[in-house]
Amino acid sequence: MKVEINNNLFNVKPLITTKDTQQGMMGKKFDSSFDGMLFFMEKGPQSFWMKNCLVSLDMIFINDNIIHNIQHHCKPCKTEDCPGYKGYGDMVLELPGGACEKYDIKKGDEVKFS
Repeated sequence: MKVEINNNLFNVKPLITTKDTQQGMMGKKFDSSFDGMLFFMEKGPQSFWMKNCLVSLDMIFINDNIIHNIQHHCKPCKTEDCPGYKGYGDMVLELPGGACEKYDIKKGDEVKFS
């Protein structure tokens, strides 16, 4: 699946099932097959953590195809008391940490899908 923000195109893995959503980036690194992960969920407050993740992430909270907020450079965590990264929306896009700054992605930007 392709996601476009500000004329930047990202190849993302869509995550729909509860199991896939809970697993997310745990134990994974980005490679040539995907640039990010796109979580589909019910609209509302969302909270993600970085337990057992290998790389830092930018978490982009999307509501009605508009970026509602961004959590930048979310750090991996190995303990049970990992911090939660909160936002609001019906989708969350995870990109490598620093991607939002690199591609000038900010709150209010439109997100397109193909």
